[in-house]
Amino acid sequence: MDLNADLGEGCVHDEELLRLVSSANIACGFHAGDAQMMRQAVKWALRYGVAIGAHPAFPDRENFGRTAMTLPSETVYAQVVYQLGALAAITRAEGGRMVHVKPHGMLYNQAARDPALAEAIARAVKAVDPALCLVGLAGSELIAAGERLGLRVRHEVFADRNYRRDGSLVPRGEPDALITDEGLALAHTLDMVRLGRVSTPDGEWVQVRADTLCLHGDGVHALAFARRIHACFLEQGIPIAAT
Repeated sequence: MDLNADLGEGCVHDEELLRLVSSANIACGFHAGDAQMMRQAVKWALRYGVAIGAHPAFPDRENFGRTAMTLPSETVYAQVVYQLGALAAITRAEGGRMVHVKPHGMLYNQAARDPALAEAIARAVKAVDPALCLVGLAGSELIAAGERLGLRVRHEVFADRNYRRDGSLVPRGEPDALITDEGLALAHTLDMVRLGRVSTPDGEWVQVRADTLCLHGDGVHALAFARRIHACFLEQGIPIAAT
């Protein structure tokens, strides 16, 4: 199982998280981070043998990339190419290779349900490097777009997020969006990873494919929870490795 974390966003425990995960999604400056932070995250990832990926976003530093935007497809295409190119260059300069792309925040969420936006992102990824893996919400339009263009894809699930009946995430801001109880989050995660299913807040089961699990790096208890998930996987005999 691949464990991924969103890094290079100004959090103080990035290096500690990199000891626990197998993939790093590094912010490319549009929602958080800068060239120096990108370089530091890349250096740490290489030190700990973690797969390096880009975490492109809408241009929205003021709201951490969580503002909905309606932009022309070609604008999104150019912005994603720009961000991927920046991280790829920094990674090469440090002697590494960028291997995957996972959009951030609202860009990720809108692309999960908007075929045109998903297509623009997938085209940008393929144009930069067709060997890159595209990470998106399990069963989403972004995954479908990547597959249509012949990209490798990873279906992503979330340890701390609730799901709707259609397999989408409960939007942030709604009462049931986040799972704050660590025990419930662990049970939720194991259901997805081992059984391929997830329970909605109203008790219904939804089938879900889990290739990679996101551990958010920006929460107050993010590091402690990451350690607990890591230990749980080892106890359950679930190997942790990038796919």
